[in-house]
Amino acid sequence: MKIIAIGGGKLALKQTLTIDRAVVDLVGRKRPRALFIPTASGDDEEYEQSFRRTYADELGCKVDCLKLLYPGGDRSNLRKRILAADLIYVGGGNTLRMMKLWRKLGIDRMLRTAGNQGTVLAGLSAGAICWHRWGHSDSMSFSSEAAWSYVRVRSLGFLPHLFCPHLDGEKRHESLVEMLGRYRNLTVACDNNAAIYYDGTQATCITSRTRARTHVYRPVAGGLEIRKYRDGETVEL
Repeated sequence: MKIIAIGGGKLALKQTLTIDRAVVDLVGRKRPRALFIPTASGDDEEYEQSFRRTYADELGCKVDCLKLLYPGGDRSNLRKRILAADLIYVGGGNTLRMMKLWRKLGIDRMLRTAGNQGTVLAGLSAGAICWHRWGHSDSMSFSSEAAWSYVRVRSLGFLPHLFCPHLDGEKRHESLVEMLGRYRNLTVACDNNAAIYYDGTQATCITSRTRARTHVYRPVAGGLEIRKYRDGETVEL
């Protein structure tokens, strides 16, 4: 599978444009069909428009948006629309809510089929977590409770690691280290404006900001080994 997991950045401000261009270039054809899935954001209208401005207007894709939530959701022809896409981009938001709905509708199985047939899979924040086995998630922050903590969320498992987005932007390092003290998962963590590209045989760091990095947290005897990778470097997993 070809997967690009983006740590964070404002799509509306084109902060990840270098990475977005790499996503489109991976398809290898003009006017690729891009499917945006904004489930995690509650099918936010402004988010959809930001995606269209970047992927349609800027990068020349034919854009479709898969809205699954009601009112206004369209659950018809889900499999056909997912398998027709050349690239699929999953937006950020509430990972737990997204995964629960996807499993209910069978979206998880459809996405696996798409990835196996060569569709480029991408996403930011929750949309990056989803491709991995586990995610370091702020899903509890979307509840009405004032006090919340990061949780480990079970995702699609296309990639065997735990993924942590927004490492620098939301200062997640301490929480991630605490989580890995309990679960000991090999973890990829991306700063805002950093991504990791998996091509099936190796992984590469891609960034749209000079100081952005991809980090690997590897549990070892007595603690964690942490390595940082710059734009273009091969990431050792």
